[in-house]
Amino acid sequence: MIRSLVKAGVAAGAVTAAYALFLRKWSLTWGATPEEAGRELPGDELLPPPCLISTRAVTIGATTDAVWPWLVQMGSGRAGAYTYDWIENLLGLNMHSADKILPEYQDLKVGDKLPLGDKGPVMCAEIVEPGRALVFRSGDGTWVWAFILLAQGKTTRLISRNRISTPAARPSAKLLNLLIVEPGSLIMERKMLLGIRDRADRTTPEGTGVQI
Repeated sequence: MIRSLVKAGVAAGAVTAAYALFLRKWSLTWGATPEEAGRELPGDELLPPPCLISTRAVTIGATTDAVWPWLVQMGSGRAGAYTYDWIENLLGLNMHSADKILPEYQDLKVGDKLPLGDKGPVMCAEIVEPGRALVFRSGDGTWVWAFILLAQGKTTRLISRNRISTPAARPSAKLLNLLIVEPGSLIMERKMLLGIRDRADRTTPEGTGVQI
């Protein structure tokens, strides 16, 4: 029994080390250039300094004005998150991703609160700058999620940045975040960014089909 526990501990340590050394940076900066990952973005000032930062990005073959409606309508009970709905809904988040722009969800204002399902955190819109920046902060102040649009001619760089603070987390919780939550967030956020890209490319004349 002791020998088995030791082997399991060694294996877990090896997996943790391998992820931290070889995969973590890629996971946390998927699609982003080194300059994008390192630059200061709107919303950074809302949570200094965090325990974790992820910066992921995608190129969209449409203008920032064409991408913005897809961002501003996102949310539980609204237009969803353009990711794997079945996973989101297993977690009780009530996400149903829309494939069209919904006029009734285009008037988001600073201070508006968007709950992530019945049991998830409540996100408050902190920065709403049409065509440029949409930033949310959780009610407890430990999570800031920013969506930044950078114009590049007729295309757009969409940058998603998460800043998370968990200073009181136990070592076991930190290990769980490292090995499960972080890779899981890449899977979900990658799908979301590509979902926004594909919808904007498909439904706007400016769509050029540019890939990341």
